[in-house]
Amino acid sequence: MEIGIAILVLSMGYLLGGISFSRLVTRFLAPDIDLNKVTIQSADGDSVRLRHMGATTASINLGGKVGCLIGWLDILKVFLPTVAVRLILPEQPYFLLTAIGGMVGHIWPIYYGFQGGGGMSAMYGGFLATDWLGTIVCSILGLGIGFMIVHDVLVAYLSGAWLMILWLAITTRSPLYVGYAVLVNLLFTAALIPEIKDQLKRRKEGKSDMKMDMATFPMGRGMLKIMDKLKIK
Repeated sequence: MEIGIAILVLSMGYLLGGISFSRLVTRFLAPDIDLNKVTIQSADGDSVRLRHMGATTASINLGGKVGCLIGWLDILKVFLPTVAVRLILPEQPYFLLTAIGGMVGHIWPIYYGFQGGGGMSAMYGGFLATDWLGTIVCSILGLGIGFMIVHDVLVAYLSGAWLMILWLAITTRSPLYVGYAVLVNLLFTAALIPEIKDQLKRRKEGKSDMKMDMATFPMGRGMLKIMDKLKIK
């Protein structure tokens, strides 16, 4: 692997990943909304400020459909350049660097004072370009484990990414692929540390349960409807 090419694809991924579609779409549709001041109201009456500038933050004011659109744009901004690098430079796994750069750019964008999104959409954009089947299987399995077995929102949110480490270890047997999956999991966890701390604090105070947490944001409410139709408690 040539250092110059590695730096180039990593930088490209970072700069493209730093594009904040949550800011751009919100500015276009609702220029009066300040995403820095978006809060969610929990069932117990507490007001919690969202720290990240991603699809979930925008969806609080603009609705689930707009949030879904932003989520897909965030996936594609990492997926497309990663696939392009994989096709253009197939002899070496340069595309893994593109995916890592895209995720870092999404979480810590240079354009916006290094204040970006939580990283989930960007992470799955890279996973899709690396192994699309594994991404689908692991994300669905992770949600199933979190909601139906463990009954924990944090586990449902994080376990799909955890399972990708195991999937790539089994299917590729490559230290590079496994190292990539471990690294993006670490980046994802680092970005979510404030939210994880808040969630654990609320649980300790008895102010949190799975359905209460899911009801605070549009995607969660949509998943609750699906769970109700499937009669999942």
